[in-house]
This record gives sequence, C-alpha cells and structure tokens, in this order.
Amino acid sequence: GLGKTIQILAMLQRRKHGGNDAADVGSHETGPSGQPAEPCPEVRTSLVVVPRSVVFNWIDEATRFTPDLRVVAYTGVDREILRQSFDKYDMVVTSYGLMRRDINELCHHRFDYVILDEAQMIKNPGSLSAKAARLLDANHRLALTGTPIENHLGDLWSIFEFLNPGMLGTIGRFNDLLRTPPGGVRSASEMDNTEVPAAKNQANLKQIATALRPFILRRTKHEVLEDLPPKTEQTLLCEMEAEQRQVYEELRHYYQKTLMDRIDRNGGSTLGRSTLVVLEALLRLRQAACHPGLIDPNRKYDRSAKLDLLLNRLQDIIDEGSKVLVFSQFTSMLDLVKPQLEQHDIPYCYLDGQTQDRKRVVEQFQTDAQAPVFLISLKAGGLGLNLTSAEYVFILDPWWNPAVEAQAIDRTHRIGQTKPVFAYRMICQDTVEQRITELQTQKKQLADAIVGGNQTPLRNLTREDLQ
Repeated sequence: GLGKTIQILAMLQRRKHGGNDAADVGSHETGPSGQPAEPCPEVRTSLVVVPRSVVFNWIDEATRFTPDLRVVAYTGVDREILRQSFDKYDMVVTSYGLMRRDINELCHHRFDYVILDEAQMIKNPGSLSAKAARLLDANHRLALTGTPIENHLGDLWSIFEFLNPGMLGTIGRFNDLLRTPPGGVRSASEMDNTEVPAAKNQANLKQIATALRPFILRRTKHEVLEDLPPKTEQTLLCEMEAEQRQVYEELRHYYQKTLMDRIDRNGGSTLGRSTLVVLEALLRLRQAACHPGLIDPNRKYDRSAKLDLLLNRLQDIIDEGSKVLVFSQFTSMLDLVKPQLEQHDIPYCYLDGQTQDRKRVVEQFQTDAQAPVFLISLKAGGLGLNLTSAEYVFILDPWWNPAVEAQAIDRTHRIGQTKPVFAYRMICQDTVEQRITELQTQKKQLADAIVGGNQTPLRNLTREDLQ
C-alpha cells in the first residue's frame, strides 16, 4: 500500500511521452568499451505480470490515474489474437499462470519493460514461474514486492536472477556464501547443518547488502506514517471447550506417540525421513485448533472457540457500522463460517482461488454498505487488493511467516485508508499454534523450517523441538 503501482504507471506514462529515465542512460549512451552502444529497439509495449487476483486492479488503477495509456488484459480465450496486436498497447497485464502457460509464444515478443508485481511469486528459482519469467525478452526488467525475502535469502537470489542474470553467481555459490563464515572454513558439524549461526556470516551478509543496494528502491511505512492512520495489532487467545479440546488432545497423543517412536526407531536426534509425517501432524493439529469439522466432516456443527469469538466480535463491529476482513488459509474453514453468518443474518462477500468475477466481488465490498464482512482465503486475497473500506482484520489461522500475515493486514492499512485499523490474530491457547508462535521468536530456524524452503529443510528440527 505504499505506491508501487502508481509509480510504475507514472514511469510508463513518462516513457510514452518521450521522457528519458535513468534506465535509458545506461541503455543508450555507451557500451562496455566506451563506444556508442547499440540502441534498444524502439519498443514501447511493456508487460506487467501479476497474481491472477489483481489483474483487474491494475487495469482499474491505470484507467483512473493514467487514462491515456493504452492498456489491455492478456486473459481469456482470445490470447492468440491479442498477441498479434501487442504493439497497439502501452501496457499488457497478465497473470503468472498465463505467463507460464504461454511462455513459448510470449518469449518471442520483445517488450520495453517486463515488470513482475508481487515478485516473491518467483522466489523458488526452480519453479515454472521463475523459469518462464527469465525467458521473457525486454529492454528493462523490474520486480515489485513488499516481501522480497519471504522464507530465506534464496528468495532474493531468484528475483535477482530474473533482474540481472548471473549477478549473484550460481544459487549454490550464493548459499555457500551465506553458510560459510568469513575465511571460508567450516567445521564438520557445520557442514551437516544448512544454517550457520548468524554471527559467523555477518561479513558476507554485509557484502551482499552493499552489492544489492544500488538496485533496490525501498519505501517503508515509517516514511509515510503521516499519510496513514494508526494500526493496532493484537493476539486473541481462544480457549477451547471440552469437546474441541478432546478432539485436539486425541490427535496430539496419536501423533506424539507415532512420531517419537518413529524417530527413536530410526536412531538419532533429528527427524530425518519423518518430515512428511511432521508436516501432516502440524497441519492436522492446526486444523483441530480451528474447528473439529476440519478433521471430521461429521463434526461441522460442533462448537469452535475461534468461530464463537469471531461471531461475537463481528456483531459488535457491524453494530458500530464498520467493515471487516476475515482471512483463513483453509477454504474449508471459511465454508464453516458462511452458514454461521447466514444464520445470524450477516451479509458477506467471499473470495478464494475459484472465484471467477473477482473485480465484482471486491467492488461490492468496497461500495456496498450492506456487505460488512469479507471472507477471503489467504492465498487468493492476501496481496495486491485495495480493501480500504474495512477497518478490522481477523486472521483465523496464523501463517507462521509473519510477512504473509502483514501483507494480509495491509489490504486495508494502506494509502487511502482514513480510519484506524485493528488487526487480530486468533490463536487457541495450549495448542501447537501457541507453541510455534513462541518458538518463532526463540528459534528462527524452526520458523523457517515450518514455512519451507530448500535451505532450511524440516530435517533440521530436533526431537526436542518437535516434542
């Protein structure tokens, strides 16, 4: 919510009208030998690749702020016809999914700029999205993201491999640099562990930061606090009733015995080959903390501590005439919230990955005073959307990466918001939710292992961590 979209639109409009920006200087004045460089082809069509949920948002923002830019959404079944007329447009907007699907055709077009919005979408360098993005042909490349490092520094390597291929060397060399203390010598125990204590590679991190600084334009909320209302974040501890507690405890005892026995049988203090079972255990326990119906469909009418507290809070918020966003990473949890809202005569809007007309749903929530609640899946609506009509945010099941939660909250706490924002993370007391949240602050390695990433596999968890 700090103006990345509007800065890009302003830049593209300036180029349309012949403005010479800093990128042009490097591209057109001299080559490496000091001789005049080959001019870039006269291409004025730029490609913007965005998450599917915000394609319409880019089109709307362009219509609003830069109405003379010729803009088209590269979507739908007529994409082949659109490709033949790219040169008629200043800006083509498409999704990461369509970029992947059509890369064999798109890579034959030369663009002025290729711009990746929410560039953390290519954080995995081996993913099809990252590989496709690197094949796109353009005079200039830009990456826009509020979370350049979602899981670990390898995310940043992938983004820079798109921007300036080879600048950071190979991913293996980059990871070695992060893992190796100054001097380059590691002990045998460190060789077995993909993460070395941070103090040992501070010099390497500083070197990388210095190298990247000229390529990063960063704007933080601290710089625009005068334009933003205050934001209050709070954790709501929910206490499960006896029936829900029983479901949770039965699962916990089962997985505790299964996993500990398995680890002990394999010998050793780390999880080794048990990582998939660990993931399953954490997933099931988190679901049980949300609602017993996520574990057993026959229990969908059972009581849930989070659902009871949510309904109680929603009623107060609606009575004061305010609006609220409700996020969950489990669409099945949102499916359990819907009938409860209907039973209490609370109108709502809904958005997940299967929603077809996203623009209509977002506009309805933003403009309709009779739609006070917006149920949103974290993956589909956790980034890119402007939902400033809401002042309250509830995160039903915390995602262990704080950056992802912050992105969700910032759907409403962004430029354009005029009222104070209140964000609530709902956590069940004495559950794995609370334990992992506490461990996040004590042991970053554990948090990284939970959110994934090649550099911090779950096998680095110890038996004591899991216990």
